[in-house]
Amino acid sequence: MIQLSKIADEKRDGGPMECWLLHGGVGMAADWRATAKRLAGRAISTRAVDLWRFLESGPIGMPDFGKTLNVEAGGEVFRGTGRALLGYSMGGRLALHALLEKNHPWQAAVIVSAHPGLESEDERSARRTNDTQWAGRAFTSDWRQFLEAWEKQPVLAGASARDPQAGAGLVSRRQEIARSFVDWSLGAQQPLWERLREIDVPVLWVVGERDEKFCALAERAVSLIPKVRLAIAPEAGHRVPWAAEEWFASQVADFVNLGA
Repeated sequence: MIQLSKIADEKRDGGPMECWLLHGGVGMAADWRATAKRLAGRAISTRAVDLWRFLESGPIGMPDFGKTLNVEAGGEVFRGTGRALLGYSMGGRLALHALLEKNHPWQAAVIVSAHPGLESEDERSARRTNDTQWAGRAFTSDWRQFLEAWEKQPVLAGASARDPQAGAGLVSRRQEIARSFVDWSLGAQQPLWERLREIDVPVLWVVGERDEKFCALAERAVSLIPKVRLAIAPEAGHRVPWAAEEWFASQVADFVNLGA
């Protein structure tokens, strides 16, 4: 049974290992329901985090988000055997920041379709400009039209994380979503490539076979992380958790239960 906590976080009991799930841009905790159900069937408990609650009170950069998430997880009473952190796309970038903090509470991590950072200031500037435009659309435009435009991006072609009607409910979070395009923009992120070797827990890096750009990023990333395994989802694009649901849950469960 799903339990709600921390406003819109969703918890599902499954077993002594707990996996915290971080959704992607213009996402929601509920996007993980199918994944959480599959992981529960493999004796893994989950907590799908509502990332928007971290932006309710004002701006928060990615490093400060990592610190805040770690403090929250470390401060909760926990009687299980371990905690893993899983992040998809934007959530994967946020997860990397949490893993790079000292004394973090995670025993393993799964990074899905994530970008460690743009290395050129020109690229970062262009991305900030583009994301500022997305922020304006998220905050002021017709919400359905905004969602349709977001879904039409080539990188997101294929499986969707949710029913379109569920996405309509995100309009109540439009202020936080608009803020995320500024605070959590890839253009605002300092490149993490040189710091990936500091990650001190086992990492499963997941990418879709058809997501050529992120396959290349993944191959470079795994060459830098000390304890890492690369998993490539057959016939999947950027949205691996929803394009290859059973494959993804199996990969995560095997890694968290045996590799962590």
